Amino acid sequence: MSWLEAIILGITQGLTEFLPISSSAHLSIVGQLMGSNPGAAFTAVSQLGTETAVILYFSKDIIRIIRAWARSLRGFGKRQPLEPDARMGWLVIIGSIPIVVLGLLFEDEIDTSLRNLWFTVAMLAGFGLVIWLCDRFAKTARTLPQLGWVDGLAFGFAQALALIPGVSRSGATISAGLFMGYKREDATRYAFLLAIPAVFGSGLYKLKDIGADPTVAWGPTLVATAIAFAVGLAVIHWVLKYVSTHSFNLFVYYRWALAAVLSVLLLTGAVQAVPQ
Repeated sequence: MSWLEAIILGITQGLTEFLPISSSAHLSIVGQLMGSNPGAAFTAVSQLGTETAVILYFSKDIIRIIRAWARSLRGFGKRQPLEPDARMGWLVIIGSIPIVVLGLLFEDEIDTSLRNLWFTVAMLAGFGLVIWLCDRFAKTARTLPQLGWVDGLAFGFAQALALIPGVSRSGATISAGLFMGYKREDATRYAFLLAIPAVFGSGLYKLKDIGADPTVAWGPTLVATAIAFAVGLAVIHWVLKYVSTHSFNLFVYYRWALAAVLSVLLLTGAVQAVPQ
């Protein structure tokens, strides 16, 4: 991977991570069009940049949640109501369990067979329909203070679907939130918070594979990660404002268009279904 390719992939990661359009699908497509294969390790490590942007953006909320969660440990076992922030801390932990378990169980499939781009086409189009239906018919009246343990776990299982390229982490979790009746902005905020443990865990776990991959060196990977952080931070600001007043139709139409374009690229041989 060249330095220019790393810069382009970093921009791609930053632009697509927080939008319900699948960053992993975009990295695979853009990488192939440039003649390189980013792979699962590069994807996971570059996501550390975008998740660092989440931590910076929500830093006050995160610090408050961690402090409240730590206080709840001192009162563990006592019959007393949890502070809202402490409760959110526990909900993020519980919601992170599904993706950790399923990610470890299906690691080989995630790194190989599930990266077939025909499978990505199906997920882009099919899950685009799911997002459209959830957004179109959802009541979107509930807020995060109403988030319960069952709903938190449901968010977690939805996030685990993002292990499949083409689904989209934010798309899956936001759709689940809309289906359960949460407001767009609240579902999006919880999706961002829920992603932090999963993405950092995955990125740190995959660090070992960067040096072992002859096509992906440390230097370009770090550059891509830094660029993803800067671009991702700007996207977070934009997307939270956008979803508070707009539907997800723009992203749905984009997913369908991308699925069509990717199908043409595959049929013409411009990209390979299974990256080499």
